[in-house]
Amino acid sequence: MDEPTPSACPECTMNEIISHPKLWECATCGHEWAKPEAPVKDDGPRIVKDANGTVLADGDTVVLIKDLKLRGSSGVIKGGTKAKNIRLVDGDHEIDCKIDGTPIGLKAEFVKKA
Repeated sequence: MDEPTPSACPECTMNEIISHPKLWECATCGHEWAKPEAPVKDDGPRIVKDANGTVLADGDTVVLIKDLKLRGSSGVIKGGTKAKNIRLVDGDHEIDCKIDGTPIGLKAEFVKKA
């Protein structure tokens, strides 16, 4: 949806306006000004589902469904390992938890609700 073109330049009040992707430009005087930011849609609370499609919530206990290599080390977390009291987060992984006292970030596709 395109923004309506402003009726006049705020500097020289001429009405020859050029539209660019992120700004407006006056063809007469060359003044440039930013287009207003589009409002961010809030679709409500984020829903995170495990590998089986079960909805997860903060505080749930999950079980790994396969062995996972730890990035940055040679360690492996075995499938069947439980993670208690998970926390849902935004980012490249959906779950923050501790396994054996070590903070870990997991993707929901690799766990199932216990």
